[in-house]
Amino acid sequence: MNQEHNNHHTAKEEFSSIDCVIIGINSEKTLERCINSILSSDYPRALLHIFYADGGSTDRSIEIARTFTEVTVIELNLEFPTPGIGRNAGWKAGSAPFVQFLDSDTILDPEWLATGVEAMNDDREVGAVRGYRREMHPERSFFNWVGDLEWNVLPGECDSFGGDVMIRRDALESSGGYDEELVGGEDPELSWRIHEAGWKFLMLDALMTHHDLAMLKTAQYLRRSYRSGYGFAAVQSRIGATGSSFWKTEQRRIIIKGGGFLAGILAGIAIPAVQPNIASITVAAFCLAGGTVLLLGPRLFKVDKFMKENRLNRNDAKKYAWHCSLVALPQFFGIVRFYTGRAFNKPLKNRRNKLQTRLSTPTS
Repeated sequence: MNQEHNNHHTAKEEFSSIDCVIIGINSEKTLERCINSILSSDYPRALLHIFYADGGSTDRSIEIARTFTEVTVIELNLEFPTPGIGRNAGWKAGSAPFVQFLDSDTILDPEWLATGVEAMNDDREVGAVRGYRREMHPERSFFNWVGDLEWNVLPGECDSFGGDVMIRRDALESSGGYDEELVGGEDPELSWRIHEAGWKFLMLDALMTHHDLAMLKTAQYLRRSYRSGYGFAAVQSRIGATGSSFWKTEQRRIIIKGGGFLAGILAGIAIPAVQPNIASITVAAFCLAGGTVLLLGPRLFKVDKFMKENRLNRNDAKKYAWHCSLVALPQFFGIVRFYTGRAFNKPLKNRRNKLQTRLSTPTS
């Protein structure tokens, strides 16, 4: 440990115990480096307790975790794993006042734990802190690059957190922990309940983790976007029943953009087919144009906004605008899948044999 850095933090606050909870499934490619990043953290090792909650791996993940004497392995062996089940199993196995949650495809910044604890100790009303999550290989694909843009918000008080976060145990206990049924959106859903219990969250101006999204194929992007749409609907369905508008605007925007585009296309095809004349063709053209404008609104009207807010050059802002436009289509189908599944009691489920962490580069 860097003694000078250790003294710097000790002068400001007393170190507290931290439970570090890693969740994973078929994570043999990434788990070892995640664990090592915690062990090499600039924080007293005696105060760190590491838990690895495995959702039912069929690869060497559990074997790798067990090579570390500092790691407590929790084997869940689930047919239908969810992130919430793993995270709850991890934090409930410990007793430290602070819990650092990590996905197995992340690398913890060595200074983060001390930074997070200091912020929590400075304000007892803070229930959770987060920092920057940076993609390790944004240059490897457009999708990795988008992820690097979207993980982070401006420093200061924020209204939600993601999978990498430090949470006060009291806040977890007062909220009951993670929803164990959600296959997506479990982090914002928990953050809403913790916030409703009176806690606040901080986005710190500090690096928290490096992450390897490893999204190199369009099929991965479409699948992830589809599941994010499902998550929007699932979370809004739960929270909306309380009268809260949390994620209501986001879900409505997806429905208007994606659903409006598809409705415009269908109308543009059906109207002239039923009544083939100039008037119907004109109406069909307006339907097609209207649906296209709804979908491509970000690309048509928000490039300058993205340049300013995300500090992008014009070409990069245009690329990001294309993502913000087209992502609404798979997200819309995800929303449809949620409500269809609810109507027929067929919710979307994770299957462990289809889940694994990947690397953007073979040598990562």
